[in-house]
Amino acid sequence: MDLAHPDQSAKVRDILALATQYRDAAVKLGEGVSKPNHIPRRLLALHSIELYLNALLLAKGIDQKTICGFEHDLGERTRIAVNAGLVLRSRTAEHLATLSRNREYIVIRYGPVPTAKLSQINRVMATLDEVSKRVRRMLRAT
Repeated sequence: MDLAHPDQSAKVRDILALATQYRDAAVKLGEGVSKPNHIPRRLLALHSIELYLNALLLAKGIDQKTICGFEHDLGERTRIAVNAGLVLRSRTAEHLATLSRNREYIVIRYGPVPTAKLSQINRVMATLDEVSKRVRRMLRAT
């Protein structure tokens, strides 16, 4: 096992389960919160999106080493997932590309800055909702 990437042997269903746990935590963390750009919630949501896309790519035969090479690039993951048959609304696909261009995952994870430059949290949660539903539906059909 490569300690730098301990999830090498993870199965699609394990990654989906973990993605769902992160999604549920992001939803729970947002309940009753009046602060519009809750940073921990955003991090959980972005990580969940990444995991859902990873599960789909793995199920479609992309090897784990290649997936890890994408680092936190949601845009590249989305591009490959769409080419593999994932259907997303154009607004969602564009938001995923914007998240990558703006490096929002990296900004939130390593140095939270004033959130005026980040996507609105409701947009992040809507993207998470769509990705989670569509990936799970697609994987159930295979």
